[in-house]
Amino acid sequence: MTKVGGDIDELPGKLYIVEGCDGSGKSTQLYLLKKWLESQGYFVFFTEWNSSELLKKFTKKAKRKNLLTPTTFSLIHATDFADRYEKLMLPHLRAGHIVLADRYIYTAYARDIARGCDPEWLRNLYKFAAKPSIAFYYKAPLEISLSRILTGRDEIKYHEAGMDLGLSNDPVESFKLFQGIIKKQYDHMAKPEGFTVMDATRSIEEQQAEMRRIVARDLAGYVSPVSNAQEMRRATPEGSI
Repeated sequence: MTKVGGDIDELPGKLYIVEGCDGSGKSTQLYLLKKWLESQGYFVFFTEWNSSELLKKFTKKAKRKNLLTPTTFSLIHATDFADRYEKLMLPHLRAGHIVLADRYIYTAYARDIARGCDPEWLRNLYKFAAKPSIAFYYKAPLEISLSRILTGRDEIKYHEAGMDLGLSNDPVESFKLFQGIIKKQYDHMAKPEGFTVMDATRSIEEQQAEMRRIVARDLAGYVSPVSNAQEMRRATPEGSI
């Protein structure tokens, strides 16, 4: 079935995305890749999960008051993604630009299935989205992810730990249980979805060097259409950060 967004091979741009459990280091790697690509003269557009201006304030309020069921949680994130995809990602891909996404549809598959949503329903919900040029899956043991998260802050976020599911009254234990379920979903998806699995236990420098090599090979023959870069920046407030 042809997706509404079109297969990525039919679009002139490139779409590189990162996935993984919280604390896997994927965001750091994507940021470093962005800076490197820009230093090479490419025009890069960056977007991240749950960041649509249309829904950001409502989502934060609903989470704060714990108003979301698994289904409404899923539908809100799907609406957020669809808004960013239609208004921001797809125009850049059609213009031939490089799009970097910190989390993509696989985040919904992993998290929402962990919360009890039907897998087939979820895939039908996101069937409009093009398959990425490369989907990097940063795989790390839960102990390492938890250690990284707690290093920078005093506590784990309520929904990040899956506290809304009643897995445990202890945030740390709930995090381990919830993220463990999510990790199993990612591992299950890795082969059929064609993930490029990255060992997130290695040093930041080693991971980034490998990521750059993989992306450089994929960009062989690609030419960045920088002539309309300023126009695209003005047209998309989220912009290239």
